[in-house]
Amino acid sequence: MATPAIDVQNLTKNYGTVLAVDNISFQVKAGELVGFLGPNGAGKSTTMRILTTYLPASKGYARVAGFDVMYESMDVRRRVGYLPESVPLYAEMRVGEYLSYRARLKGVERSVRTARLDDCMTRCRIKEVKTRLLGTLSKGYRQRVGLADALLADPPVLILDEPTSGLDPLQIKQTLETIRALAGRHTVLLSTHILDEVEESCERVVIVNKGQIGFDDTLKSISDREPVLQIEVRGPSEAVEKFLLEQPELMAVEAKTRDGDLTAFEIKTKDRKDQREVLAGRIQNKGWSLRRLDLKKARLIDVYTSVVMPKAVPAAPPPAAPPAPEPTPAA
Repeated sequence: MATPAIDVQNLTKNYGTVLAVDNISFQVKAGELVGFLGPNGAGKSTTMRILTTYLPASKGYARVAGFDVMYESMDVRRRVGYLPESVPLYAEMRVGEYLSYRARLKGVERSVRTARLDDCMTRCRIKEVKTRLLGTLSKGYRQRVGLADALLADPPVLILDEPTSGLDPLQIKQTLETIRALAGRHTVLLSTHILDEVEESCERVVIVNKGQIGFDDTLKSISDREPVLQIEVRGPSEAVEKFLLEQPELMAVEAKTRDGDLTAFEIKTKDRKDQREVLAGRIQNKGWSLRRLDLKKARLIDVYTSVVMPKAVPAAPPPAAPPAPEPTPAA
């Protein structure tokens, strides 16, 4: 079995009494592009900082490109390109000289340094600002300079924290195209709050919440989930529900909302077949008005919401009132 490019086992990180990362484990195969998702404070950035040797773990271990992040940190750094959420840049340096300086720090050989600089600036679309001072750049350009920096040494593993932050829609599209092109040759762990970006570019997603992993699977596994029919019928609610339950093609019928004589249902069919035309005809034959009939397929937003939204806890019933004292019999 091939050694995973990123191997996290029982990783825990405490900040004093605050548990930021709670015993998480996951792996990323070589060449895989994985979305790393979660709300603010979920532990994503802390995990990424541990993987890039910026922070030590409190417990557990992690290996990147086959090296332990705690005991072989220099070997890890040579094999990782890291784009932090806030890119630290020297404001008084120009883009080209900054990247040249970073290439020397990273040990990029002189014979290939000029070609690497040109390639990274071209990929990240920053050649037009190569003579500009970093301190004068917009946030979008600063992000792209940070991405070029992460690519300079052609590392096998890339860890990207919010790479599209501050970019306009066209720049986001271009940056995602660049990141997608890196997969296969590079292993990419991509953190973002924009789920559409993950659906567009990633093969697999890991969702963390409150320091724990709530979901770890491929996007294909989500799209392969059983679709649900969403239907709104205007008619006597109980009669409509009874009618739907009697249909042999349907497996489950759940009334979701009621507004007068308009009722919304979610329906699961047998054998995953699309029964919309059949149902529409039968409902109209009953004389009821059909306001909506959609086939809803599972999406990443549905899985993400189920992981990060707190489950409703039913309120405890009020304590029973003590029994009234029996009247004292008259003397």
